[in-house]
Order: sequence, then structure tokens, then C-alpha cells
Amino acid sequence: MRHHRTTHVDSAQEALLTLGRLVDQALERIRIQRARVELAEALQRHLLPPQLPQLPRIAIAARYTPSRDGLDVGGDWYDAFPMTNGSVGVTIGDVQGHDVEAIAFMGQARTSLRALAGATTDPGEILSGTNDLLISMSCGLFATCCFLTFDPVTGTLAMSRAGHIPMVWATASGSSDIVLDRGGPPLGILPGETYPVTRRRLTEPGSLVLVTDGVVEGPSCPLEKGLDEVVQLVRGGYDGDPDRLAGEVIKVADLTGHRDDAAVLVVRYAGIPSAG
Repeated sequence: MRHHRTTHVDSAQEALLTLGRLVDQALERIRIQRARVELAEALQRHLLPPQLPQLPRIAIAARYTPSRDGLDVGGDWYDAFPMTNGSVGVTIGDVQGHDVEAIAFMGQARTSLRALAGATTDPGEILSGTNDLLISMSCGLFATCCFLTFDPVTGTLAMSRAGHIPMVWATASGSSDIVLDRGGPPLGILPGETYPVTRRRLTEPGSLVLVTDGVVEGPSCPLEKGLDEVVQLVRGGYDGDPDRLAGEVIKVADLTGHRDDAAVLVVRYAGIPSAG
């Protein structure tokens, strides 16, 4: 009996030691994963623009909410910058995947768009060139994207999409809509793709709003419903502070049940000089 009790105690101690080692290993894996997420978030912050341009007759604002699928971080981006012809280039996009590689690909896409925008102001040519450039890097990832140019003096808008969520707009006359233009495929899949360009002239004050799918689509909300929610917000706040409007639009993500990143970019324009 004495020998049996000793064996029982030894077995219990061994089990506790094994359990302790497993707990230590699990905690170490969590620590490493948290460090990985913190590194990814820091990289993500540095790859997004620190500030957006404020140009005559245009005000631009953005909101970004990183979300996690488990402990991974996504690769949404936004950007805006002056172009050589006096217009402003505006882009938003979403990279496939939720890891450091997706964030690095996001940085490559954003840099490529800016570089090609220095050679041409045509949104379709910019997307086509970026697509081929990303494919040449053999990253094995793809991204959806919307790129537009807007001239605040003439009111000329040109826009092209690569598999991305449509733009929403509203104007002082009470008009509002979802721009269901014909776009091309996501960037980084097939070389030699062409991207149609939608052109129109905006003469009265209004706002353009670009979003990523984490804002308007998820398990609790189909895309159409999410976009309708955004239309209502833009219609009611097109002439207000663009940062406030961006903050209201990004709250739509709370309705979708989506765990993806969410990004919003708002361009408010004062109308062309001759119109007011």
C-alpha cells in the first residue's frame, strides 16, 4: 500500500509538471503571436499616409478601423495626393489575406499607384500599370482598388475600379447614388487587363465617399443594405465636416458583423467657381 501511494503521488507530480510545461509553451506562443500582431499594426500605420492634402475647394478625411480575424491584421489602405495636372488623386483598396504579407503587398500597391500617377493621370492606365507591376513581383496576392481623379476647378471626375466596392455620392440638389460603373478585375491576378474609366462633371457642392468591404458587407448585412445605409448618411451629411461624415460612415461596420478591416475616405467639394 505504501508503494502504491508513492507511485500515485509521483504520477500526480509528473502530470502537474507536464501541465505546467504545456501552459508555458502556450503562453510563449501567445506572446510571439501578440508581438507579430503589434509589428503588423505598426507596419500598417507607417504604410498609410500620415496626413491627407487639403486643396482649394476640396476637403478630404479618412477613418480606418483595424479589425482582427483571430490575431491577424488586414491590408486595407487609402491615399490622396495632388497630381501633375492640378487634380487630386484619390484611392482606396483592400488586399486579400490577413497577415504581414498582406500588409507588405498593400504597401507595394499604394507605392505603385503613386508612382504610375506621376506618369499618367488616366485612372484606367494607372490601374492597368499597377496590375502588371504587382504581377511582375510574383507576390501571389491580389487587391481590389478604386482610383479616381477630381479637378476642383473644372469639376471633372474620372474613376476606375478594380473589383472594388462602388463609390457613393450626394450633392446639394438632393441627388445621391451608388456609382455602379463597369469595373475591371482585382489587381494582381492576370496581366494585360484593362480598366474602364467613368467620367462625369460635378458642378454643385457635394461629397464622394469610398469604402472597403469591411464597412458595408458581412454576415449580418448584405452588400446592398450596407451601401444603402451609407447613401443615407452621405445624403444627410454631404455638406458638413468630412471627418465627421467619415466617422459616421465607418460606424456602419458595426451593423455588418464583419471582422475585417474597415476604411472610409470622404472627399467634400465646394462646387466649381462658376457655379456659385
